[in-house]
Amino acid sequence: MAMNSDRVMKGLQQAPHRSLFNALGFTEEERNKPLIGIVSSYNEIVPGHMNLDKITEAVKLAVAEAGGMPVVVPAIAVCDGIAMGHIGMKYSLVTRDLIADSTECLAIAHAFDGMVCIPNCDKNVPGLLMAAARVNIPTVFVSGGPMLAGRIDGHKTSLSSLFEAVGSVSAGKMTNEKLCEYEEKGCPTCGSCSGMYTANSMNCLTETIGMGLPGNGTIPAVYSARIRLAKKAGYAVMKLVEKNIRPRDIMTKDAFMNALALDMALGCSTNTMLHLPAIAHEAGVDINMEIANEVSSKTPNLCHLAPAGPTYMEDLNEAGGVPAVMSELVKKDLLNLDCLTVTGKTVRENIEGAVNKNPEVIRPIDNPYMQSGGIAVLKGNLAPDTGIVKKSAVVPEMMVHEGPARVFDCEEDAIEAILGGKIVAGDVVVIRYEGPKGGPGMREMLNPTSAIAGMGLGSTVALITDGRFSGASRGASIGHVSPEAAVGGPIALVEEGDIISIDIPNNSLNVKVSDEELAKRKANWQPREPKVTTGYLSRYRELVTSGNRGAILEIPRS
Repeated sequence: MAMNSDRVMKGLQQAPHRSLFNALGFTEEERNKPLIGIVSSYNEIVPGHMNLDKITEAVKLAVAEAGGMPVVVPAIAVCDGIAMGHIGMKYSLVTRDLIADSTECLAIAHAFDGMVCIPNCDKNVPGLLMAAARVNIPTVFVSGGPMLAGRIDGHKTSLSSLFEAVGSVSAGKMTNEKLCEYEEKGCPTCGSCSGMYTANSMNCLTETIGMGLPGNGTIPAVYSARIRLAKKAGYAVMKLVEKNIRPRDIMTKDAFMNALALDMALGCSTNTMLHLPAIAHEAGVDINMEIANEVSSKTPNLCHLAPAGPTYMEDLNEAGGVPAVMSELVKKDLLNLDCLTVTGKTVRENIEGAVNKNPEVIRPIDNPYMQSGGIAVLKGNLAPDTGIVKKSAVVPEMMVHEGPARVFDCEEDAIEAILGGKIVAGDVVVIRYEGPKGGPGMREMLNPTSAIAGMGLGSTVALITDGRFSGASRGASIGHVSPEAAVGGPIALVEEGDIISIDIPNNSLNVKVSDEELAKRKANWQPREPKVTTGYLSRYRELVTSGNRGAILEIPRS
């Protein structure tokens, strides 16, 4: 069978290429093996990535043992937690496209025959999935695994507790000494942060969509089982190369529907509503928000992992992991079991024998937390395209809410008002000009949502933004409001004191202002000067589309 690497390994005109492989230390025997790119996100700044060197070595060993020639290449990463709350967060979402683009460059320029992608944190997983769909060579994913939960006063905790503790200290509800204890114990190991935040959401969905082996989403980073999984990934990619099974054979429309169903059952991060459409776009599949609501309407929410509840990724792993959740969904025919996966087998074969070992962690499908899924897509005159909320993390009394708008044109101003005690029960905090173009970069709003929760306002105050939320956010936090303020969306027209009406069960988000008044305000609206005019963020701002389209990049039409 002809291989991609023949372009750089075989033939008269490839003598210079072979000379360069000689310079790399390749033997003639190695040059005749399939060339497997191992795309490693290892670095020493992201806690979720500091262990990826061990994962990478395990994959290399297995690829070589299975008859391939492994070569390690890099992928960048930003730690969303470290970037949170300052200009650094503008550089988080935008790395998704840098990762996809750079991996495309490396894979095609060097004629890889296959890839093993080793991501872990928020943008690396979707970025590499986008690249896999685009390059379309046999590819397997193996993540670095989740962090173990922290333990304070006999209870498990995680990073989101740290952000909320800051609000508690500001409100006089927690001492600085206790905050220091949270600092010391909240993030006890390497790995992606321990709740059902964006990184773990995407790693679980990678497993369900068929691009990761069973266990990819939940085996903790510090478990030796994670190393064994990495070796299995190395073996698996060689089988895919042999059978010529490619990402687009796996990432079909049915596979994305399976991923959406699991998303709703797990109560994943709202960021999945940005990433799944973007990955699907690269795979030639259309996933729109109407489909998401349709799936949500018939898929029960079975898990309440942090921040929605008191359980963590290690608990989900012990309960049987993603296969156990999928085994519950099968009972109501909510999955397509014939989808192909990187095991070379179907979903049906992969989850055969999977058992829910803990009905407190994974609710049985006839006893769910909610009859509908964990995410809702809202629409109305404030969000004509979409607004997204993680309804599984909203307290019952905030499912329907009306209150006066408290309007802020950036995250920093909102934080100052919240911590300064200027936000009171009933308010609806509106943070705008933080969307994909307006940010630019669509910052996560974990600081304001955590401050609201920490100050005891989580059951009385809502937050709406054209930016987005961390998977660690909880409460009536509605993001991705589209069209965004920077392009003149209705969120740009809201004025202080306008009454905003939220009805999550009925998927609606409205401002109680007449169409005539909104039209008058629109006529007087003027675009803001860009916040960033140089560098990568400026180029990103020119190309990025709205949140409801997954914030994909697109050359503007003239």
